[in-house]
Amino acid sequence: MPPSRTLSRRALTTAGLTAPLALAACGGSGVSSDPDVLRVLDSYSNDPDHRIIGEALDAAARSVGVRLERVSVSGGSLVQRVLQQGSSGTLPDILMLDNPDLQQIASTTALTAFGPLGIPTEDYARGVLDACTHDGEVYGLAPTVNTIALFYDRRALDAAGVAPPTSWEELRSAAAALTTGGRYGFAFCANATYENTWQYLPFFWSNGGDERDLDTPEAAQALGLLTDLVEQGHASRSVLNWTQADVKDQFISGRAAMMVNGPWQLPEITSIEGLDYGIVDLPVRDPATQTVVAPLGGEVWTVPDTGDTAKQRKAADVLTAFLSDESQLSMGEQRYTVPGKPALRSEYLQRRPEMETFTDLIVDARARTAELGADWPAAAKSIYTAVQLSLSGQATPREALAEAEDYR
Repeated sequence: MPPSRTLSRRALTTAGLTAPLALAACGGSGVSSDPDVLRVLDSYSNDPDHRIIGEALDAAARSVGVRLERVSVSGGSLVQRVLQQGSSGTLPDILMLDNPDLQQIASTTALTAFGPLGIPTEDYARGVLDACTHDGEVYGLAPTVNTIALFYDRRALDAAGVAPPTSWEELRSAAAALTTGGRYGFAFCANATYENTWQYLPFFWSNGGDERDLDTPEAAQALGLLTDLVEQGHASRSVLNWTQADVKDQFISGRAAMMVNGPWQLPEITSIEGLDYGIVDLPVRDPATQTVVAPLGGEVWTVPDTGDTAKQRKAADVLTAFLSDESQLSMGEQRYTVPGKPALRSEYLQRRPEMETFTDLIVDARARTAELGADWPAAAKSIYTAVQLSLSGQATPREALAEAEDYR
């Protein structure tokens, strides 16, 4: 699932990561001297993800003949820990990063390119490679990925006599028809975090928005759609505070008939007795000329530049096994995430047919850092600031975007 934070290049430099990384080759406290023990750092601190990822890592390590010492921390503290380890020369041998963080870390020379390590990079979705490529080199890969789509309550739509919307006008009409005294037609996340940006991006990108210039008519149209839904009472004003988990809670409790969300919510949604739901692409302004552009979510795995070339080769071997086709299929099936290789689509959908919409979207899903690289966080903050300003009524959509552009 997408993170609620990213880190700017300025923060990396201020924390002193760039220069001290050269010292990592010298080792330091906490680095195992055993050549057959590799240290792993990730942010899968909660089950079932912690267990599922751990089992896949251990299987890969056994195939290579090494053991792993794994540390899992919360997502919000992962990059700070990497900063500290870079400064002290104790970077792990294998490192997981949220995909928007990779280019920032790679720009500091903390990571090793996959080409010289011999890790295969062919056949991955374009968005995966875009997210993991810095200065022409691939520095990481994602075994599985995710994105967002439109969930809808079939019974609610049938009762209102509306079909799942494919256009913005259909979304407006459906949300109005589905709004009742105890239920909103539409729900989404617009809080003051990167989750807000993540949920706005499909509307923004699909309408021709470009994060290099936020103050455009296309961006204002997309923001105007969401603002109108709130102002007209077809989406709750509480979206300004909701997380994506809160949005899911509104949907499963019957207080929202449609929602924007991702497949990580499916384990809970599928457990709700009597909830009959469907999943489709998010609507676009003009289906005749536009297709939805979904944002790429998911975590990528990297080999830090520790200076220990022997361990780096073993780490590369472990990741090669960890990223194998069967490993991707197994983790995807268990975690409701999509394999990073589109060629695995058919076999994956035999295991998880309910993931068809997400699987199709991943083929053309866009990396958030594809345009701006390590400068993406500044744009992401500007975007969620604009959404907050507009939805709260403090500015028109165009004024909010202009103000956010100036803020950046």
